[in-house]
Amino acid sequence: MNIETIGVVGAGTMGSGIAQAAAVAGLDVVMIDVSEAALGKGSAAVRASLARLVSNGKLDAAAQDAALGRIATSTDYARLASADIVIEAATENVELKGRILGQIEAAARTDAIIATNTSSISITALAAPLADPSRFVGMHFFNPVPMMPLVEIIRGLQTSDRTAAAVRTLTERIDKSPIGVRNSPGFVVNRILVPMINEAFFVLHEGVASAAEIDEGMKLGANHPIGPLALADLIGLDVCLSVMDVFVKDFGDPKYRACSLLRELVAAGRLGRKSGRGVYDYTV
Repeated sequence: MNIETIGVVGAGTMGSGIAQAAAVAGLDVVMIDVSEAALGKGSAAVRASLARLVSNGKLDAAAQDAALGRIATSTDYARLASADIVIEAATENVELKGRILGQIEAAARTDAIIATNTSSISITALAAPLADPSRFVGMHFFNPVPMMPLVEIIRGLQTSDRTAAAVRTLTERIDKSPIGVRNSPGFVVNRILVPMINEAFFVLHEGVASAAEIDEGMKLGANHPIGPLALADLIGLDVCLSVMDVFVKDFGDPKYRACSLLRELVAAGRLGRKSGRGVYDYTV
């Protein structure tokens, strides 16, 4: 399948990053969100990210302008009719994603691939309500999308070989490295990573060490480029909590219970970098 136009539903951090990666690779993009304000914020994030690449010598000004010219925005799902693939990039919430996927299916061509950018939710379950679940697949991008090379391609029980092959080809075309993953809670990376982050919150909550010392210990002792608590702030504490809650529900194993400190910080609105404060304070 020849993919030249990508629809992206969601102009937040992940959606705008996916749109940027596709546009830089020469693909046309239609980015959809519920309001012009959300689209404006997403477009501004793309412009700022591309400007940083130009200032760092990783992209020239002509390529920047060309990429920006390939991204169209709209609040109208009907604009997705031109897309060869539509990637849903909404918040990690089963009900929300289900509603959006239904809207995508109603608007997209019958031969278009539908993908979800999810970090933990079952691809098989999300595909089940669709009229043609064989064209549905998971594409788990990592934050920040323009910089992170990995994409987990997750096949649900219903995903066709054709769909999986087309998405792998697309992933390579946008200069990402795909790995094939069987549908399972958290897939590969988050199955390992998020419980480690959760354990760091337990260590902090128990007063074993300060946040800075925990992060420094993992950087110097495990050769991690960023500590687990700083990484949680980057990912979003609400996302980490959501993943842990999915693990508890889907595995039925109490070892995946979220640390109460993580849950409390989320309840307080301290979600990490995106809210200005999480484990660390980014307002100072």
